[in-house]
Amino acid sequence: MQNKKTSPIALSIQFTVILILGMYMGYRFKEEIGSIGLKSRTTSTEQILRLIEKRYVDSVDIKTLEQETIEDLLSKLDPHSVYITAEDYSRSNEILEGNFEGIGVEFYLLNDTIYVVSAIAGGPSEQLGIRSGDKIIKVDGKNVAGKKITNADVGSYLRGEKGSKVKVSIKRNNSKQLIDYVITRGTIPLNSVDVSYMASEEIGYIKVSSFGSTTYDEFFEALKNLKKEGLKSLILDLRGNTGGYLNTAIMIADELLEDNKLIVYTEGKASPKKEEYATSAGNFEQGKLIVLVDEGSASASEIVAGAVQDWDRGIIVGRRSFGKGLVQEQATLADGARLRLTIARYYTPTGRCIQKPYDMDKEEYLSDVQNRYVHGELGNADSVLTKGDKAYKTPAGKIVYGGGGIYPDVYIPIDTSDYSLFYSRIVSEGVLSEYIYTWTDKHKDKLKAIKSLDRFISDFKVEKAMFEELIAIAGKKGINSTLVDLKKSTSSIKIHIKALIARQYFGNVGYYRVQQELDRGLLKSIDLLKAN
Repeated sequence: MQNKKTSPIALSIQFTVILILGMYMGYRFKEEIGSIGLKSRTTSTEQILRLIEKRYVDSVDIKTLEQETIEDLLSKLDPHSVYITAEDYSRSNEILEGNFEGIGVEFYLLNDTIYVVSAIAGGPSEQLGIRSGDKIIKVDGKNVAGKKITNADVGSYLRGEKGSKVKVSIKRNNSKQLIDYVITRGTIPLNSVDVSYMASEEIGYIKVSSFGSTTYDEFFEALKNLKKEGLKSLILDLRGNTGGYLNTAIMIADELLEDNKLIVYTEGKASPKKEEYATSAGNFEQGKLIVLVDEGSASASEIVAGAVQDWDRGIIVGRRSFGKGLVQEQATLADGARLRLTIARYYTPTGRCIQKPYDMDKEEYLSDVQNRYVHGELGNADSVLTKGDKAYKTPAGKIVYGGGGIYPDVYIPIDTSDYSLFYSRIVSEGVLSEYIYTWTDKHKDKLKAIKSLDRFISDFKVEKAMFEELIAIAGKKGINSTLVDLKKSTSSIKIHIKALIARQYFGNVGYYRVQQELDRGLLKSIDLLKAN
């Protein structure tokens, strides 16, 4: 969702656990069993299950046993083939289709542990600083890790009426101590275009957080409005975008590429090669273009970035994307459950397969992005390429790489220079957000007098007294600062305070425009567009 600088914690490793069993990413819909060639016949597995049900010495929950058998079978395949119970099916699509009330996180269950995939922009969890890779260990003091839980169980723990509260205890990275958050549930916005605005006089910025059923319309409207404001160059931010519908990615790529340019093709053992081309309907085929990606950009995001890079249409800025290049086809089973089975790989126009290797166990596959941090890739461009990466040439002769994500043309390392334990704690424990709500309530008249966002950005200052008041409040709650903490984090905390106040009065546009000052990837993109 958002880049590191828009996250409340400076040390944002973006351990993005991409719903890797394909809970909602870019699959083709086929709702008939026969569509993938299944025949009505009794297999040995089915016979064994029936015999257990009828003849086994003890009582057995045959439905649970059958589900576990299917899941174990699929675990021998790739990480994205998945079985979804009828109960879980509707929940798995909500992120792409509508709104719901809860704490605002996308999650994935692995080894009976709740991994946060991402905190939904504008939701309660995102505002408190919960982020990708966090593991939810306790809910309201009850241990939920290592227990046999389902997606439905997680939903029952975390969902609830707007205004109700839930306490979660989170394990982050390799820290031994849990971080406690008290989250006030809210209505979770599921718009996939988080924000769009003019980042400079002629440069527009659009941040897309997922590829859902409404994304194209949202993107088209944002682009149209920015063109009215003078857009000549575009920055498309796909950082943290875990993917979504394949067709949506194709339609957005079509807006950026000239007629008859290949966008993507898919091919598998039993799936003939299928090519998707741009049409003549594009609304931004000529202006300067930059696409921002990072380790959280996957699937549909990689289709768009790969097509832009392969046709030399624009510059890819950021860090290597996740590397999800498998296509799932969906079948509805007799009891209403779904099987999403990998049937093909997708390839960029130059023939690159973006899928990273998955010949390891699923936990290692999930930990890939965290391992990139450990191995230095997120902080050092020299650590990006591996010996398994294959080189390709674009029409202009540029070398691009396949076999593990989209590699940026311009690398932006992760920035941890402003990280401090004090900054982390005032966000994670809700002190900063609580202070903002209290302060804005006391100063409504002062803020209402600022009639425009431009005026707010230019005139509003986080005064010394405000910062000292925040430090004092934190101290009363047992969160003490050191001189080292303040030297590292004061500037970023002040900008964060200003951004949160801007969100209160000007929405996401206010938040992102203020935070732009700390966004190295966005600032570099603006410089590149101005220089070329």
